[in-house]
Amino acid sequence: MIVKQRLIFILYSLCASVFRVAATKSKGKGSQGQFPITQNVTVVEGGAANMTCRVDYNDNTSLQWSNPAQQTLFFGDKKALRDHRIELVRASWQELTIRISDVSLSDEGTYTCSLFTMPVKTTKAFLTVLGVPGRPEITGFTKPAKEDDVITLTCTTSGSKPAANIRWFRNDKEVQGSKEVNATGKSFTVRSSLQFQVDKRDDGVAYTCSVEHATLSSPYMTTEVLEVHYPPYLEITHSLIIPQEGQYFKLECVSIGNPIPEAVLWSKDGGELPDIERMIVEGRELTITTLNKTDNGTYRCEASNHLGTSSAEYILFVYDPNSLGPHGPDHALIGGVVAVVVFITLCLIIVLGRYLARHKGTYLTHEAKGAEDAPDADTAIINAEGNHVHAEEKKEYFI
Repeated sequence: MIVKQRLIFILYSLCASVFRVAATKSKGKGSQGQFPITQNVTVVEGGAANMTCRVDYNDNTSLQWSNPAQQTLFFGDKKALRDHRIELVRASWQELTIRISDVSLSDEGTYTCSLFTMPVKTTKAFLTVLGVPGRPEITGFTKPAKEDDVITLTCTTSGSKPAANIRWFRNDKEVQGSKEVNATGKSFTVRSSLQFQVDKRDDGVAYTCSVEHATLSSPYMTTEVLEVHYPPYLEITHSLIIPQEGQYFKLECVSIGNPIPEAVLWSKDGGELPDIERMIVEGRELTITTLNKTDNGTYRCEASNHLGTSSAEYILFVYDPNSLGPHGPDHALIGGVVAVVVFITLCLIIVLGRYLARHKGTYLTHEAKGAEDAPDADTAIINAEGNHVHAEEKKEYFI
């Protein structure tokens, strides 16, 4: 009987030891898992942010969310701060999720999730709020601008966070401006300026300011079209290359300017047109119905706007068709041929001169020493042949 009691005591002790070890392991595992887990959140201004706090193991301990000012937002499922934008999404022993709607830049900061164990365990989560840039505005346009004016265009956008990027385009080509960034509270005001001297080629050119930012799916753009006023520029075009007597001939005064130049005034040799029956003016065109030699002279057209007056001239020479070939003289072709011939002749002269200067001829003299004093012909020949050895010394050069 005593043996049985001892056996039972031993078995009881072993079981108690096993249960104590298991309880210790379970408590250690729960203690390690009782730590809140959070994540940083990024949201666009005006949007909604979900703040979630989780624990893997929880022995019925409450979770709490606090804002950057350490004000309690929710303690478990109990709302602590009166803010209609903040609402409960989910509350359990393992999770506490809240939603902040209509987020503003002032909501940005560090939020704290607390697990009320002994001691209290906390985890931080940072809420980043992106500020949406405002629509850009362009200032500095002078309507109309005058040629040679120096103007400065400025594009401005406010409310971005981080600072927005501004790009300029002249029609479809990007041009560089100078950028300025100023902080306004938690957001930024960005300005970009573009300075240039106005040219008549800028008339009708579109200048576009483009704002790019992480919160935008596509850039914000605004465009202004530059209007430039400038004095007129004139040019006279003619209908015939070689005007001949009896032909129909037309001159046109082509003008550009802004505002468009007023009516064109035609004159000949500084005076009025001499024959208004044959010389007909229609708008910018002067038509001579039948050319003759008396039409020779300088024709002038003149036009103006409020910025100035401009003129252009054309010298008319009427040819006699009887003195021309079937197609008339081609002065350009004749001049070209003459120029080519003269050029070739000069080249030949230069080449020949250089050849003669470099090429040298030689001959042997027959005044070999002793040959002229020989008593007879045989002796002279013998003396001459003997002196051939020294012929190099007797050479004479000619050019």
